[in-house]
Parts: sequence; structure tokens; C-alpha cells
Amino acid sequence: MGLIQNVLAVIVVLGLLITFHEYGHYWVARRCGVKVLRFSVGFGKPIWSRVDRNGTEFAIAAIPLGGYVKMLDEREAPVPDEQLDQAFNRKSVWQRIAIVAAGPLANFLLAIVAYWALFVAGTTTVAPVVGDVAVDSPAERSGLRSGQEIVSVEGDAVRSWDDINLRLIARIGASGELSFQARGDAREEAREYRLPVENYLVRQDPPQPLATLGITPWQPPFPARLGQVIDGEAAARAGLEAGDEVLSVNGAPIDDWMDFVNIVRTSPGESLALEVARNGEQLSLTLVPGERELETGVSIGYVGAGVESVEWPEEYRREIRYGPVAALGQAVGRTSDMTLLTLGAIRKMLVGLISPSNLSGPITIAQVAGDTARTGLESFVSFLAYLSISLAVLNLLPIPVLDGGHLLYYFVEAVRGRPVSERTQAMGLRIGLALIATLMLMALYFDLMRLW
Repeated sequence: MGLIQNVLAVIVVLGLLITFHEYGHYWVARRCGVKVLRFSVGFGKPIWSRVDRNGTEFAIAAIPLGGYVKMLDEREAPVPDEQLDQAFNRKSVWQRIAIVAAGPLANFLLAIVAYWALFVAGTTTVAPVVGDVAVDSPAERSGLRSGQEIVSVEGDAVRSWDDINLRLIARIGASGELSFQARGDAREEAREYRLPVENYLVRQDPPQPLATLGITPWQPPFPARLGQVIDGEAAARAGLEAGDEVLSVNGAPIDDWMDFVNIVRTSPGESLALEVARNGEQLSLTLVPGERELETGVSIGYVGAGVESVEWPEEYRREIRYGPVAALGQAVGRTSDMTLLTLGAIRKMLVGLISPSNLSGPITIAQVAGDTARTGLESFVSFLAYLSISLAVLNLLPIPVLDGGHLLYYFVEAVRGRPVSERTQAMGLRIGLALIATLMLMALYFDLMRLW
């Protein structure tokens, strides 16, 4: 069932992103008087198609990993004399720039609309209240205390742990101090704390922005009660079911979920004797955690089970809601922040501050899409918006084959007054294809490594 949900979720996500992207190209091309021959969502043989009154074929193809808009162009096939004015290559360089840029811009617009809808509908988040502060950590040395609510990071107001993580991720590679403001309660005036860091988060896989600073978010007690058991994994093979509460492991009592997690992580391949409560009865089960190897080479135990969610106290919940006009400004701001974060991550990956293993391919996208769909509409829409921004940024990179590569050629043409030579474009095409193929293979490789 989980696999089917993942597949359906990724089809919906990629279908929306590709359709919006290609429709941006299509809509501007039509406004510029270019004849569009085919609008395809997906590659390969069409599984459905129809032709409209303008002669454009709309198709859904078998491989849903992209799409394209095929326009009338003398460089690809002979064009009848009476249609030369509708050929893409006959349009002015600024019209061609507009047509090419419209795809990524449509993805930015989709992200803005998604964030706007979330801000208008309202989202409920958890207040960023500090739980534990690790001994001799940057947080402890700064004076930050358990129970304080963080209200700003690096001068930017924050209202959730997501806000904090985004601002911390943007500081990867920093050395010096990170500025936090926190307060004990709403009546108390916030004071500044300066957390010392050195090469912050450099090459961490995955990055752990809060744990590196010694901060653990506050959370209500989580009993060791299972909310999800994945078919085929160690927990399912042991006979554990959703709703089971783990009472003890090898005779040692389990007080909360993290007690159970810590034992599992340190016991890969070992036999664990569990006492479990189920429907008022007590059962004895044997659990043998599977083994997963981290990027550091350390092996940890894994059982394929998740904790049952609990209700958060009302005083720790924050509702974020805006009117339609204010929400638009917030949506544009969030889209801008995520765009800058994505560009910063690409730059830091190129200079070696971020491990390339953070690249994600279709398998990880499918898993995250499925997980967010199961979590709820709010998480799914947020993921859709972020992926739309990532697609837009990726397409604007100045790599031949991508929209950004075409834009680079057209801007050079606008400055020089003549097109880039066919030979140069052909060479760029080969280089671009090699780069994209390499990135796709790396992303797929890291996807498979995460599964193992």
C-alpha cells in the first residue's frame, strides 16, 4: 500500500510541476505568434493525445520524468512559406528569451500560489521551545537554557522549527558566531545569545543544524507506542503491529519512545527480547534490528517502525494565518527565501561544503511525496512548492540543454547582434548532456544507497 501511495503521489507532483512548466512555454509562445506542434507531458510514446483546432497535439507520454513543447522551427524541419512568420527561429531574440524563461517563471508562480493558499488557509506549527541543551555545546556556552522560546535567528524573526532550520542551513560553512534571540515566556523581553561555531555543518550527511549546536527541541512525552509498521521490515517480521506499546527490552523498562530508539540503533543484528502491550494483553516477542550503514561508516540498527503521534499542549501550538493581501507578500517572501537557499546549496556543493550525497533522485522524491501525502495536505502542498522552486532554479542554470543554457545563448546574441554559431551550440549540447546525465546517475546512486 505504501508503494502504491508513493507512486501515485509522485505522479501527481511531477505531473503538476511538468504541466505548469511546459504550459508557461506554451502560453508565451502562443502570445508571441509561434505555432506549437506538440505539448507533451512525459517522454516516449504517447499513451493519450488529441489535436486542438490550432493544430497543436496535446499528449501524455509513458515516461513521466519531464516534458516538452515542440514548436515550428526551420532548424528542425522545413517550414512552408506561409508559416515562416510562425517559426520560433524567426522571432526576435527578446521574444525567444521570453518563451524560454516562461517555463521556470511558471514554476515560481506555482510555488507562490501554493504558499499563498497555505497562508490564507492557515497552518498550525509547534513553537520553537528549547528542550535539552547538551553539555559543553555552543548553545550551553552561549547561555541558552531549556524552556526558552527562540524568536529570531541571525536577525530574522522565526515562528517554528522549520523557520529556524532554514536559516541555519543557509549558514553552512560559517565560522564565528550565530545570533539567536530567545525568551522564557511571552511576558519576558527577548535577549540575544551568540553561539560559537567553526565550519558549521561542513560535509555533514545529512546536516543536523540543531544537534550540532547542542539544541534538542522540546516535545511532549512520547510513549513507545507504534503508529506505523512497514511491511517486510524487522518490526513486521517480529510480529509487531501498529498500536503496540513496548514495555521493556531485555528486561530493562522502556519509559518513552527515544529509549526504544536508542536501544535499536545500538543493536544491529542482535536479538532483543520485547515485552509488548496489545489490546490489554502482554506479549513476548523477539526483535532482530536490521543494519544500516551511515555515510561515516558507522552501522546502526533499523526496524522499520514509527511512533504514534500525540497531541501537543495548546500553549506550544502556533497558528499562522494571513489575509489574502498579506498572504501574497508572505508567499513571495517564502518563495524568494527558498530560491536563495537552493542557489546557496548548489554553490556550497560545488565548493565542497555540502556533500553531493544530499542530491535526490526520483526514488527519494517518490518517498518524500508519499510521506507528505500521508502526513496531510499542508505538508504535501509545502513539498510541492519547494520542488517547484527547485525545478525552476535547476532549469535556469546556464547549462546547455536546460532553459538556462538557451537563455545564455540568446543573451549573448542580444549583446553581439548575431546568434551563437551552430558549432558552439552543438559542443555545448554535448557538454550539457554529459553534465545532466552525470547528475542524474549520481542522484540515482545516492537514492539506492539510502534504500540500502
